Amino acid sequence: MEITAAVVEGAGADFSLERLELDEPRPEEVLVRIEAAGVCHTDVLCRDHGVGSVFPAVLGHEGAGIVVRVGSAVKAVQPGDRVVLTFRSCGVCGQCTSGNPAYCDTMPYLNYAGRRLDGTSAISRDHAPVGSNFFGQSSFATYALTYETNLVKVPDDIPLSVAAPLGCGIQTGAGAVMRSLDCNAGSSIVIIGGGTVGLSATLAAKVRDCACIIVVEPMESRRALALEMGATHVIDPIGADVAAAVRAILPIGVDFVVDTTGRADILATAITYLRSRGALGLVGVPAQPDAQLSLTIGSFLTSGHRVIGIIEGDSKPDVFIPELLQLYREGRFPFDKLITTYPFEKINDAIKAQHQGHCIKPVLVMEP
Repeated sequence: MEITAAVVEGAGADFSLERLELDEPRPEEVLVRIEAAGVCHTDVLCRDHGVGSVFPAVLGHEGAGIVVRVGSAVKAVQPGDRVVLTFRSCGVCGQCTSGNPAYCDTMPYLNYAGRRLDGTSAISRDHAPVGSNFFGQSSFATYALTYETNLVKVPDDIPLSVAAPLGCGIQTGAGAVMRSLDCNAGSSIVIIGGGTVGLSATLAAKVRDCACIIVVEPMESRRALALEMGATHVIDPIGADVAAAVRAILPIGVDFVVDTTGRADILATAITYLRSRGALGLVGVPAQPDAQLSLTIGSFLTSGHRVIGIIEGDSKPDVFIPELLQLYREGRFPFDKLITTYPFEKINDAIKAQHQGHCIKPVLVMEP
Protein backbone atom coordinates (compact mmCIF):
# COMPACT_ATOMS: atom_id res chain seq x y z
CA MET A 1 0.00 0.00 0.00
CA GLU A 2 1.06 3.60 -0.57
CA ILE A 3 2.03 5.66 2.49
CA THR A 4 3.52 9.06 3.24
CA ALA A 5 6.70 8.83 5.29
CA ALA A 6 9.50 11.09 6.52
CA VAL A 7 12.65 9.77 4.84
CA VAL A 8 16.24 10.55 5.79
CA GLU A 9 18.55 9.95 2.84
CA GLY A 10 21.90 9.98 4.65
CA ALA A 11 23.66 10.81 7.90
CA GLY A 12 22.75 14.28 9.14
CA ALA A 13 20.25 15.01 6.36
CA ASP A 14 16.87 16.62 6.97
CA PHE A 15 13.73 14.53 6.72
CA SER A 16 11.66 14.79 3.54
CA LEU A 17 8.08 13.60 3.16
CA GLU A 18 7.73 11.10 0.32
CA ARG A 19 5.28 8.58 -1.05
CA LEU A 20 6.54 5.04 -0.39
CA GLU A 21 5.24 1.49 -0.54
CA LEU A 22 4.49 -0.49 2.63
CA ASP A 23 4.09 -4.27 2.55
CA GLU A 24 0.87 -5.95 3.52
CA PRO A 25 1.09 -7.47 7.01
CA ARG A 26 2.67 -10.89 7.33
CA PRO A 27 1.09 -13.43 9.73
CA GLU A 28 2.90 -11.98 12.78
CA GLU A 29 2.52 -8.30 11.79
CA VAL A 30 -0.03 -5.60 12.57
CA LEU A 31 -0.89 -2.69 10.29
CA VAL A 32 -1.47 0.53 12.25
CA ARG A 33 -2.70 3.86 10.93
CA ILE A 34 -0.43 6.32 12.71
CA GLU A 35 -2.19 9.37 14.16
CA ALA A 36 0.67 10.77 16.24
CA ALA A 37 4.38 10.13 16.74
CA GLY A 38 6.74 11.56 19.34
CA VAL A 39 10.18 12.78 18.33
CA CYS A 40 12.89 11.27 20.53
CA HIS A 41 16.58 12.10 20.89
CA THR A 42 17.32 8.57 19.66
CA ASP A 43 15.64 9.40 16.34
CA VAL A 44 18.00 12.34 15.93
CA LEU A 45 21.07 10.29 16.89
CA CYS A 46 20.16 7.59 14.38
CA ARG A 47 19.42 10.21 11.73
CA ASP A 48 22.91 11.59 12.27
CA HIS A 49 24.81 8.30 12.60
CA GLY A 50 22.74 5.68 10.81
CA VAL A 51 20.50 2.77 11.73
CA GLY A 52 22.48 -0.38 11.19
CA SER A 53 24.18 1.61 8.38
CA VAL A 54 20.88 1.55 6.46
CA PHE A 55 20.03 4.65 4.40
CA PRO A 56 17.63 5.85 3.18
CA ALA A 57 15.52 5.12 6.24
CA VAL A 58 12.20 5.79 7.93
CA LEU A 59 12.65 6.34 11.66
CA GLY A 60 10.15 7.05 14.44
CA HIS A 61 9.59 4.88 17.51
CA GLU A 62 6.92 6.64 19.59
CA GLY A 63 3.91 6.01 17.38
CA ALA A 64 0.26 5.86 18.35
CA GLY A 65 -2.71 5.05 16.16
CA ILE A 66 -5.50 2.69 15.17
CA VAL A 67 -5.10 -0.98 14.22
CA VAL A 68 -6.25 -1.47 10.62
CA ARG A 69 -5.39 -5.10 9.84
CA VAL A 70 -3.75 -7.97 11.67
CA GLY A 71 -1.86 -11.02 10.44
CA SER A 72 -3.30 -14.49 10.91
CA ALA A 73 -1.05 -15.26 13.91
CA VAL A 74 -1.91 -12.09 15.85
CA LYS A 75 -4.15 -12.55 18.91
CA ALA A 76 -3.56 -9.59 21.23
CA VAL A 77 -5.14 -6.82 19.14
CA GLN A 78 -7.82 -6.46 16.51
CA PRO A 79 -8.88 -3.86 13.93
CA GLY A 80 -10.18 -0.72 15.57
CA ASP A 81 -8.02 -0.95 18.70
CA ARG A 82 -6.31 2.27 19.76
CA VAL A 83 -2.65 1.51 20.49
CA VAL A 84 0.66 3.07 21.47
CA LEU A 85 3.77 1.59 19.83
CA THR A 86 6.87 0.93 21.90
CA PHE A 87 10.16 -0.96 21.55
CA ARG A 88 10.13 -4.46 20.08
CA SER A 89 11.13 -7.65 21.89
CA CYS A 90 10.98 -11.28 20.79
CA GLY A 91 8.73 -12.41 23.65
CA VAL A 92 10.31 -15.86 23.94
CA CYS A 93 13.94 -15.51 25.11
CA GLY A 94 14.97 -15.83 28.75
CA GLN A 95 14.96 -12.07 29.33
CA CYS A 96 11.49 -11.65 27.83
CA THR A 97 9.94 -14.55 29.71
CA SER A 98 11.46 -13.36 33.00
CA GLY A 99 9.81 -9.94 32.64
CA ASN A 100 12.77 -8.00 31.19
CA PRO A 101 11.81 -7.36 27.54
CA ALA A 102 13.98 -4.23 27.32
CA TYR A 103 16.98 -6.57 27.54
CA CYS A 104 15.68 -9.06 24.98
CA ASP A 105 18.49 -11.21 23.58
CA THR A 106 17.72 -9.89 20.08
CA MET A 107 16.97 -6.29 21.16
CA PRO A 108 19.68 -4.63 19.00
CA TYR A 109 18.65 -6.37 15.79
CA LEU A 110 14.90 -6.10 16.32
CA ASN A 111 15.11 -2.37 17.01
CA TYR A 112 18.10 -0.99 15.10
CA ALA A 113 18.88 -3.18 12.10
CA GLY A 114 16.48 -1.42 9.73
CA ARG A 115 15.25 -4.77 8.46
CA ARG A 116 13.05 -7.70 9.42
CA LEU A 117 14.74 -10.74 10.92
CA ASP A 118 14.90 -12.36 7.47
CA GLY A 119 16.74 -9.33 6.09
CA THR A 120 13.84 -7.89 4.09
CA SER A 121 12.48 -4.38 4.43
CA ALA A 122 8.82 -3.61 4.96
CA ILE A 123 9.15 -0.33 3.05
CA SER A 124 10.29 0.32 -0.50
CA ARG A 125 10.68 3.15 -3.02
CA ASP A 126 10.56 2.37 -6.72
CA HIS A 127 11.03 -1.31 -5.78
CA ALA A 128 14.25 -0.54 -3.85
CA PRO A 129 14.34 -1.24 -0.09
CA VAL A 130 14.17 1.61 2.41
CA GLY A 131 15.36 1.18 6.01
CA SER A 132 12.33 0.13 8.05
CA ASN A 133 11.31 -1.74 11.21
CA PHE A 134 12.94 0.91 13.41
CA PHE A 135 12.02 -0.24 16.93
CA GLY A 136 9.66 -2.63 15.16
CA GLN A 137 7.58 0.25 13.77
CA SER A 138 9.19 3.14 11.76
CA SER A 139 6.29 5.39 12.77
CA PHE A 140 7.35 8.62 11.05
CA ALA A 141 4.74 7.61 8.51
CA THR A 142 1.00 7.56 7.98
CA TYR A 143 0.97 3.76 8.38
CA ALA A 144 3.37 1.32 10.06
CA LEU A 145 3.82 -2.42 10.38
CA THR A 146 4.46 -3.54 13.93
CA TYR A 147 4.13 -6.58 16.24
CA GLU A 148 2.15 -7.81 19.23
CA THR A 149 5.04 -7.40 21.66
CA ASN A 150 5.40 -3.68 20.99
CA LEU A 151 1.72 -2.72 21.09
CA VAL A 152 -0.16 -1.50 24.16
CA LYS A 153 -3.88 -0.69 24.01
CA VAL A 154 -4.87 2.89 24.86
CA PRO A 155 -8.22 3.67 26.56
CA ASP A 156 -10.70 5.84 24.65
CA ASP A 157 -10.35 8.77 27.06
CA ILE A 158 -6.63 9.29 26.32
CA PRO A 159 -5.77 11.36 23.20
CA LEU A 160 -3.33 9.49 20.99
CA SER A 161 -1.17 12.63 20.72
CA VAL A 162 -0.74 12.40 24.50
CA ALA A 163 -0.17 8.64 24.56
CA ALA A 164 2.48 8.57 21.80
CA PRO A 165 5.60 9.58 23.82
CA LEU A 166 4.87 6.91 26.41
CA GLY A 167 6.40 4.47 23.94
CA CYS A 168 9.96 5.52 24.78
CA GLY A 169 10.95 8.84 26.39
CA ILE A 170 8.31 9.06 29.10
CA GLN A 171 8.50 5.43 30.17
CA THR A 172 12.31 5.58 30.12
CA GLY A 173 12.52 8.51 32.54
CA ALA A 174 9.71 7.33 34.78
CA GLY A 175 10.92 3.73 34.70
CA ALA A 176 14.45 4.72 35.68
CA VAL A 177 13.02 5.99 38.97
CA MET A 178 10.10 3.61 39.51
CA ARG A 179 11.61 0.41 38.08
CA SER A 180 15.37 0.42 37.52
CA LEU A 181 16.42 2.28 40.69
CA ASP A 182 13.15 1.65 42.55
CA CYS A 183 13.52 4.90 44.49
CA ASN A 184 11.89 4.71 47.89
CA ALA A 185 9.87 7.30 49.80
CA GLY A 186 12.07 9.73 51.69
CA SER A 187 15.10 9.14 49.47
CA SER A 188 17.11 11.77 47.61
CA ILE A 189 17.85 11.98 43.89
CA VAL A 190 19.75 14.12 41.40
CA ILE A 191 18.43 14.17 37.84
CA ILE A 192 20.90 15.48 35.27
CA GLY A 193 19.10 17.04 32.33
CA GLY A 194 15.67 18.66 32.11
CA GLY A 195 14.47 17.23 28.81
CA THR A 196 11.70 14.68 28.29
CA VAL A 197 13.48 11.86 30.09
CA GLY A 198 14.75 14.01 32.95
CA LEU A 199 11.41 15.70 33.62
CA SER A 200 9.59 12.37 33.40
CA ALA A 201 12.04 11.11 36.03
CA THR A 202 11.22 14.21 38.09
CA LEU A 203 7.49 13.44 37.92
CA ALA A 204 8.19 9.83 38.90
CA ALA A 205 10.36 10.91 41.84
CA LYS A 206 7.46 12.98 43.09
CA VAL A 207 5.12 10.00 42.67
CA ARG A 208 7.59 7.95 44.73
CA ASP A 209 7.61 10.64 47.46
CA CYS A 210 11.33 11.30 47.23
CA ALA A 211 12.18 13.88 49.89
CA CYS A 212 14.85 15.72 47.91
CA ILE A 213 14.64 16.02 44.11
CA ILE A 214 17.48 18.01 42.52
CA VAL A 215 17.40 18.75 38.78
CA VAL A 216 20.58 19.93 37.05
CA GLU A 217 19.71 21.83 33.87
CA PRO A 218 21.31 24.81 32.07
CA MET A 219 18.12 26.28 30.58
CA GLU A 220 16.22 28.60 32.89
CA SER A 221 12.79 27.74 31.43
CA ARG A 222 13.39 24.03 32.00
CA ARG A 223 14.59 24.64 35.55
CA ALA A 224 11.34 26.52 36.19
CA LEU A 225 9.34 23.64 34.71
CA ALA A 226 11.28 21.14 36.83
CA LEU A 227 10.16 23.00 39.96
CA GLU A 228 6.59 22.87 38.66
CA MET A 229 6.98 19.13 38.05
CA GLY A 230 8.04 18.48 41.65
CA ALA A 231 11.75 19.27 41.97
CA THR A 232 12.70 20.60 45.38
CA HIS A 233 15.91 22.20 44.08
CA VAL A 234 17.38 23.13 40.70
CA ILE A 235 21.00 23.82 39.77
CA ASP A 236 22.33 25.73 36.77
CA PRO A 237 25.52 23.84 35.82
CA ILE A 238 26.97 26.62 33.66
CA GLY A 239 30.09 27.87 35.41
CA ALA A 240 29.10 26.11 38.61
CA ASP A 241 30.68 23.42 40.79
CA VAL A 242 27.69 21.10 40.67
CA ALA A 243 29.16 18.61 43.12
CA ALA A 244 29.66 21.39 45.67
CA ALA A 245 26.13 22.65 45.03
CA VAL A 246 24.68 19.19 45.60
CA ARG A 247 26.73 18.72 48.77
CA ALA A 248 25.55 22.13 50.00
CA ILE A 249 21.99 20.79 49.84
CA LEU A 250 22.81 17.30 51.18
CA PRO A 251 26.28 17.16 52.76
CA ILE A 252 26.33 13.34 52.93
CA GLY A 253 25.36 13.01 49.27
CA VAL A 254 22.31 11.60 47.54
CA ASP A 255 20.85 8.13 47.28
CA PHE A 256 20.34 8.15 43.51
CA VAL A 257 21.53 9.93 40.38
CA VAL A 258 19.86 9.63 36.98
CA ASP A 259 21.94 10.92 34.07
CA THR A 260 20.19 11.71 30.79
CA THR A 261 23.17 13.31 29.02
CA GLY A 262 25.43 10.34 28.24
CA ARG A 263 28.45 12.60 28.63
CA ALA A 264 31.46 10.94 30.23
CA ASP A 265 32.76 14.19 31.74
CA ILE A 266 29.46 14.83 33.49
CA LEU A 267 29.20 11.23 34.67
CA ALA A 268 32.68 11.29 36.19
CA THR A 269 31.55 14.14 38.42
CA ALA A 270 28.08 12.70 39.04
CA ILE A 271 29.59 9.76 40.89
CA THR A 272 30.82 12.19 43.54
CA TYR A 273 27.24 13.23 44.32
CA LEU A 274 26.46 9.81 45.78
CA ARG A 275 26.33 8.88 49.43
CA SER A 276 27.47 5.45 50.59
CA ARG A 277 25.62 2.68 48.76
CA GLY A 278 24.20 5.22 46.31
CA ALA A 279 23.33 4.26 42.74
CA LEU A 280 24.03 6.01 39.44
CA GLY A 281 21.59 5.20 36.64
CA LEU A 282 22.85 5.64 33.06
CA VAL A 283 19.96 6.60 30.78
CA GLY A 284 21.49 9.04 28.28
CA VAL A 285 22.73 7.62 24.99
CA PRO A 286 26.27 8.90 24.29
CA ALA A 287 26.85 10.76 21.04
CA GLN A 288 29.96 8.61 20.53
CA PRO A 289 29.31 4.85 20.80
CA ASP A 290 32.79 4.22 22.23
CA ALA A 291 32.46 6.80 25.05
CA GLN A 292 33.96 5.46 28.29
CA LEU A 293 33.50 6.12 31.99
CA SER A 294 36.51 5.98 34.27
CA LEU A 295 35.91 4.72 37.83
CA THR A 296 38.12 4.71 40.90
CA ILE A 297 37.89 1.08 41.97
CA GLY A 298 38.95 1.65 45.58
CA SER A 299 36.33 4.34 46.08
CA PHE A 300 33.64 2.08 44.69
CA LEU A 301 34.66 -0.78 46.93
CA THR A 302 34.64 1.28 50.11
CA SER A 303 31.45 3.22 49.32
CA GLY A 304 29.37 0.39 47.88
CA HIS A 305 28.39 2.53 44.91
CA ARG A 306 26.50 1.00 42.01
CA VAL A 307 26.40 2.01 38.34
CA ILE A 308 23.38 0.70 36.47
CA GLY A 309 22.75 0.80 32.73
CA ILE A 310 19.10 1.46 31.96
CA ILE A 311 17.22 0.66 28.77
CA GLU A 312 13.60 1.84 28.38
CA GLY A 313 13.35 2.27 32.15
CA ASP A 314 13.30 -1.53 32.63
CA SER A 315 9.69 -1.29 31.49
CA LYS A 316 7.36 -4.16 30.77
CA PRO A 317 5.26 -1.92 28.53
CA ASP A 318 1.92 -3.72 28.74
CA VAL A 319 2.10 -3.31 32.54
CA PHE A 320 3.97 -0.03 33.01
CA ILE A 321 2.29 2.13 30.36
CA PRO A 322 -1.21 1.45 31.78
CA GLU A 323 0.19 2.26 35.24
CA LEU A 324 1.47 5.61 33.98
CA LEU A 325 -1.85 6.34 32.28
CA GLN A 326 -3.69 5.68 35.53
CA LEU A 327 -1.34 8.07 37.37
CA TYR A 328 -2.03 10.61 34.62
CA ARG A 329 -5.79 10.24 35.11
CA GLU A 330 -5.32 10.82 38.83
CA GLY A 331 -3.41 14.03 38.14
CA ARG A 332 -0.24 12.63 39.68
CA PHE A 333 1.76 12.28 36.47
CA PRO A 334 0.94 15.29 34.23
CA PHE A 335 3.40 14.44 31.47
CA ASP A 336 1.15 16.13 28.91
CA LYS A 337 2.66 19.45 30.06
CA LEU A 338 5.87 18.40 28.31
CA ILE A 339 4.20 17.98 24.90
CA THR A 340 4.04 20.42 21.99
CA THR A 341 2.28 19.19 18.84
CA TYR A 342 3.41 19.87 15.27
CA PRO A 343 1.89 18.90 11.91
CA PHE A 344 3.68 15.90 10.43
CA GLU A 345 5.08 17.99 7.58
CA LYS A 346 6.82 20.25 10.12
CA ILE A 347 9.06 17.44 11.39
CA ASN A 348 12.30 19.34 10.74
CA ASP A 349 10.91 22.43 12.49
CA ALA A 350 9.94 20.26 15.47
CA ILE A 351 13.45 18.82 15.76
CA LYS A 352 14.99 22.28 15.47
CA ALA A 353 12.65 23.67 18.15
CA GLN A 354 13.55 20.83 20.50
CA HIS A 355 17.28 21.34 19.90
CA GLN A 356 16.96 25.05 20.59
CA GLY A 357 14.98 24.45 23.77
CA HIS A 358 11.72 25.94 22.52
CA CYS A 359 9.84 22.74 23.37
CA ILE A 360 10.43 19.65 25.50
CA LYS A 361 8.67 16.81 23.68
CA PRO A 362 7.57 17.41 20.10
CA VAL A 363 4.73 15.18 18.93
CA LEU A 364 3.93 14.99 15.23
CA VAL A 365 0.23 14.82 14.37
CA MET A 366 -0.88 13.25 11.09
CA GLU A 367 -3.84 14.73 9.26
CA PRO A 368 -7.02 12.61 9.29
